[in-house]
Amino acid sequence: MDTDTARQPLAAVRRRVRDELRERILNGRLKPGDRLVERDLAEDLGVSRVPVREAIRSLEADGFVVVQSPRRVVVRQLSKVDVEELFDVREALESMAAARAAERADKAGLRELKRLLEQAGRATAANKSARIAELNSRFHEEIITLAGNSLLSTVMQPLADRLHWLTSQNEHWSDLFAEHRELYEAIASGDPERARTCALEHVRTNRAVTLEQLFPED
Repeated sequence: MDTDTARQPLAAVRRRVRDELRERILNGRLKPGDRLVERDLAEDLGVSRVPVREAIRSLEADGFVVVQSPRRVVVRQLSKVDVEELFDVREALESMAAARAAERADKAGLRELKRLLEQAGRATAANKSARIAELNSRFHEEIITLAGNSLLSTVMQPLADRLHWLTSQNEHWSDLFAEHRELYEAIASGDPERARTCALEHVRTNRAVTLEQLFPED
């Protein structure tokens, strides 16, 4: 363990290790089926095995890893049922969020949503996949914020990383940007039914593409 890490409060070390491992999963550095070995990760991150063990427990609770035995932990391989269930939740909640955002978003909120869309457009043109995935997630999170429903935000929070992980499988970036632009315009129109329908179509399209990429044999 390096000197700087040794000086950090234990809680800060735990957060850093958890966030780093989660980011490696989200960006594909750790892939489904990859094994997480406490000793190797502790050495790589310059920490003891304790915060690594606690980070793994946290990632298991969040649905990112599976403990197959006391000595074997792997990044979770999503089943088709897992993916279908997540998209079922997205359909219900994100269509509702888009409708509420169309009703409630003020000018400042719409400016922020447009700013994220424009940044995603530039990232798409430059083919910066990690940046695109980040901005696409932030775009959807902003819609949840604009919906102005605190319970909806609370329900979506535990799912945010899993949804980011899932939707990052879809690399049809130009198509995604076009769909997000249509969704922004629907919300900005102030028409809740138009926004609801647009969000529903977007999620269903994303579902079909993701299933095709993850389960091509089906």
